[in-house]
Amino acid sequence: MSTQKDYAFWVKLATRASVTVAITLIAVKLWAWLATDAASLLASLTDSMLDGLASLFTFFSVRYALQPADREHRFGHGKAESLAALVQSALITGSALLLLVHSAQQLWQGSAPSQPTLGVYVSLFAIVATLGLVILQRQAIKHTDSKAIAADHLHFQSDLLLNSAVIAALLLSAYGWYWADSAFAILIACYLGYGAIRIGWEAFQGLMDRELPDDDKAKIIEVLKSTEGVHGWHDLRTRSSGPVRFIQCHVELQDELSLRAAHAIADKAEQRLRELFPDTDVIIHMDPLSEVPAHRETTPTPASP
Repeated sequence: MSTQKDYAFWVKLATRASVTVAITLIAVKLWAWLATDAASLLASLTDSMLDGLASLFTFFSVRYALQPADREHRFGHGKAESLAALVQSALITGSALLLLVHSAQQLWQGSAPSQPTLGVYVSLFAIVATLGLVILQRQAIKHTDSKAIAADHLHFQSDLLLNSAVIAALLLSAYGWYWADSAFAILIACYLGYGAIRIGWEAFQGLMDRELPDDDKAKIIEVLKSTEGVHGWHDLRTRSSGPVRFIQCHVELQDELSLRAAHAIADKAEQRLRELFPDTDVIIHMDPLSEVPAHRETTPTPASP
């Protein structure tokens, strides 16, 4: 299976599982909240509803991002993933604010949840279902490095902590600590808001064509340094869009090389980079050594025998 097909397989599997788990948890938590009227359970329900909306948006956006480049989108559709993550960030922020207001009102009123045991059982079920999804998403991220799946993974990973907090709040409320339910819900709202800021920042950086990680750039430079005939390079530019990386740079070659020989050197460097990073668009411009900038990175020149 090719890399592109492998990418498509994992993101489709992860998004299908995400939507399925989210819808299941919404139905179960809605029933439990109506039966208990617990603020912490409402917090968990609110988060699951947002997870459902975000998962649906991610479900469609990653499929759009997988579409190949066309006449209107020459660089592909990969940025749809970052857009999906940005929408998720906005949804989480709005729900966190609403949850914060509701929980503060309930804390002020001092009301206690009914049937806390039911809420505990529902939260345990949610933990088991979410844990299975998180493990699957982790594998998908390992194989694809998808920003949209990573954002969805952060949602459901926080759900593990959230549902554990719900259990603690309901148990404390059952023993007379009525304020614990609302207090935990407020803490959960703050945690969700913090997570939303992180997701939004990462999505924004993706839309703004942030450079590839330093480790990847170091590998690119190592390829250029070890390519025979390349005496230096400058103006290295990198970015990513969904599953596709983009690498552009200038390489510096001896002045007396023929066009065919220079092209062969640049073509070899491009091929080595594509082997290192599959599904990568590489453009290398050739410059004669006598015309390169004064400040540039260079490869060591072999000593004369």
